[in-house]
This record gives sequence, C-alpha cells and structure tokens, in this order.
Amino acid sequence: MDILGLILLSLALSLILAFFLCPLFFKSCPERGSLSPGPPAFPLVGNLFWLRHSFCEIESVLRRLRDTYGPMVTIHIGFVPTVVISDADLAYSILVEKGSLFADRPPTTPVLRVLSGDQCVVSDCRYGPAWRVLRRNMTAVILHPSRIKEFSHYRRRAGGVHKDELRRQAEVGEPVAVLDSFRYAFISLFASMCFGENLEEKTVREIQRVQHDISVHFVKVNVFLILPRVGNYIYWRLWRKIGEIRRRQEGLLVPLIKARRERSEEMKKRGEDSFQFSYGDSLLNLELPDEEGRKRKLREEEIISLCSEILTAGTDTTVTVLQWIMANLVKHQHIQARLFEEISAVVRDGEDVEEEDLGKLPFLRAVIMEGLRRHPPAHFLLPHSPVEDATVEGYLIPRGTNVNVTVTEMNWNSKVWSNPMEFRPERFLPGGEGEGLEITCRKEIKMLTFGAGRRACPALDLAMLHLGYFVADMVREFEWNAVNGEDVDMSEQMEFTIVMKTPLKATLLPRARNTKQIL
Repeated sequence: MDILGLILLSLALSLILAFFLCPLFFKSCPERGSLSPGPPAFPLVGNLFWLRHSFCEIESVLRRLRDTYGPMVTIHIGFVPTVVISDADLAYSILVEKGSLFADRPPTTPVLRVLSGDQCVVSDCRYGPAWRVLRRNMTAVILHPSRIKEFSHYRRRAGGVHKDELRRQAEVGEPVAVLDSFRYAFISLFASMCFGENLEEKTVREIQRVQHDISVHFVKVNVFLILPRVGNYIYWRLWRKIGEIRRRQEGLLVPLIKARRERSEEMKKRGEDSFQFSYGDSLLNLELPDEEGRKRKLREEEIISLCSEILTAGTDTTVTVLQWIMANLVKHQHIQARLFEEISAVVRDGEDVEEEDLGKLPFLRAVIMEGLRRHPPAHFLLPHSPVEDATVEGYLIPRGTNVNVTVTEMNWNSKVWSNPMEFRPERFLPGGEGEGLEITCRKEIKMLTFGAGRRACPALDLAMLHLGYFVADMVREFEWNAVNGEDVDMSEQMEFTIVMKTPLKATLLPRARNTKQIL
C-alpha cells in the first residue's frame, strides 16, 4: 500500500473512532467551558457540515445555525474553533470597542503562507509592530490624498484605454462582454501604481492571468483548513498547482522589482528624483522589526506578496462591485437615465469626466454606496483573532480563535434597510435611511463592506474614487442596454470575491449618437 493509501486508511479509522468518542469531546451547547453555543462537532474534522456542503453553500448553512443558536455561534473547522458573529451590536463591540483586543489574525495554512510571504501582507499580517510598519507604508505611499492625486494620470490613461476597448467592441454591433475590459483596466492601473510606469500590454496581460489564477485557487485552498496537518498530502495536486502559480508570479514580478531597484540606484547616483515614485519603490528600503526588536530589510518573496496584495485585492474587489453596479444600471434604466442627467449637468459637452467633478454628483455617490451595500465583494470579513482570552456577552473567546463577522447580515438587515434586497440608490439621498451614513463605522455599524476598527480596509477612499470615476465615465460615454431586451441574470457565484455567475453582457450605444433620445 502506498503512502496516500495509508493516509486515507488512517483518516477513515480516525473518523470511525471519532464517531464513538464524540460525546466526550464537543457538545452542542455552551456547557463546554463557556464558549458560545453551536452544533455538535467531531474530533479531527469538527462539524460534519463541512463534509456535506461546499464552501459556496456555507453562508446559507450559517444562517440556519444563527436561527437555532443565536447571533454568536461557535463552530469547528477541523482543529480550529471559529466564532461567527451576525449581529451589528456584537460586531461593533468586537471590531471597534474592543478593536485592539481582536486586531490579530489567526495563523494561516502552509499553502496560504506561500501566497502571502508567510503572512507578510497588510491584510493578513499578525497584529504587532511589523503590521503597523506595513500598513503605515501603504497608507503613506499610495493611499494618502496627495499620493492618490499623483496617480491621476494613470487613472486617465486606464480609463481612456478602457473606453476605447468598449467603443471598439460596440462598433462591431455585437453584445459587449465587459468583464475582461474591466479587469485589464484595473490591473494595468494597479501595476503602474506598484511599479511606477506604464507597462507593455503583453506584460500586463501576463500579470492579469497569473493574478486571476491566484484568485480562482484562493477559494480552493480552503480545503486545507479542515485537515491542515495532512491536507498537503491528500490535496497534493492542488498544492503543486499553487506552487506552479507562485513560480509564474515570481518570474513576472521579480524582473520588475529588480528594474525599479536598478533605476532607483541610478537616479540617486545622478542626484535626480524625477521618476514616478511607486509602491514597489517604497518596499525596497522598508525595514521591519523582528521579535528581538532588530530591523531587517524585506525579503524578495515578501515584496512579491505585498505587490500581489495590491494587484489582486485592488483589482478583484473593485471590478466585482463595478460589474454589479453596471448590471443594475442595465437592469434599472430609470436609475441610469437619472445618473446620466446629473452627470450631463456637471460635465459640459465635449469634455471628459474629471476627478474633481465627482464631489458635485450626489446621485452618483448614492449609486456607488448602494452597490457596495447590496453587492459587497466579500460576504465575510477576513477572520479576526483575540490577542488574549476574551469575553463577549458572557461567552469565552480563547486566544487564537477565528472570529468571522458576516457582512451581509449588516448590509441586508431589514431592521435598518427597507426592502434590503432591492437596488435603490435613493436610500443614500436626503430623507433615506442611509442619509449621512458613516461608512467607516466609527459610531455604529449599518453597513460593513469595508470592515471596521483597526483592521478596516485602508483603501476605502481610493476604492470610492475608482468606482465613482469609472462609473461616471462609462455612463457619460455610453448608453447601457440589456441584450435583446433580456433580463440581467443577477445570480451570485463565489470566487475570490462574490461575482456574477453569468458575467455581464450589454449593448453599448455611444452617447454622441443618442443624446436626444436619452434626454
């Protein structure tokens, strides 16, 4: 018998033994210590619904558990205890009021450590001095308002290439599949922000493919959570595939990083500083504190992971929300007409939308906010973890526990939002339930798309700018219609983000030919 057969036989015997010993280990109520209630769990595998349902179905399973056990449920994924929060007040207590206590991230699996440079990325770094340095650097280099303004020429270029591609497809007279154009526009934009220059289309396309492959396989690696100690052997093909993708990524990004280092050193020798400073440049000389308090430079694999974080998170989340918003504008023509009317009143004929115009377009902002509320790109926040044993609502949350917060339970709460599943931007205009909503959640949680507290998304302002700019630009340039009058399929599918199961196709009519019709 080969080694894989032995592993599977051992696993089968362990499951049989676990069935008989289950009552000695986990209970379905909070009698075990003072953990919050949850369903029965078996040793080794945890709750059996992980074996009966795919990860795509877990959200509906967790809703049923909430109805049975309440808004704070303890479940087990393999060896890992997880607390799922589905109440806004509880979420506010954990994320904001006790933010420093719950600001850590749980240790990740070996396969995810490969993709994150051993958790050396802002989103997944363990809470402490190294995370503060990484976040402070990201905020200063690409997220500070002055830095955001410096990158405006990259946005104009990406927007121009994007419109040209849509126009080219529209002129053929066939329905336009917009997703690839969206992805290319944003991957080229974030690649320029990372590496300080406009890259050749071939290079951008290669980066787009490898980053997309990482996104697609990100969901698949969740299987390693169930049996992390033997998952590498059982799912060895997937492990090998992740390694191949990582090597492809290194082959693309390492030459770009080295080129920036050489150019930076050359400019210093000449005493010049005229080239565009980039996020990648900031990482070359960044120093992280180690456990002894000493400082060290970032390793090459860590720089790759930090650049990959910007490329993937910035592109996938923005493209996902952008596609959902445009799908709703196709589906609800009256919303699109009202938005075009507002844009036309601010942007004169023959002129392009400028970033300075966005602050004069309140209905545009309402459309963006409603898109973020109704279609959050992630239905759960990245897991938090307490830095020490904590107590919430009388229940114990031990150090190292995964704490997951359900975004959709806040965004779709019928006690806060009337008819929450409808796409209705008027909510965010004066008189609506979302009027004056503070998206940072400093005072309360009504909508959790960007998270809250210390681990909230630091790129909130940049995301709002990108969404506003590209939506306004596309509505200004084209009339968006359904293909052959068919209804838009709004079904969801889980990938790295929650995407449209059927990617958007639309008939695009250049506005110059249709201004009189529309008005």
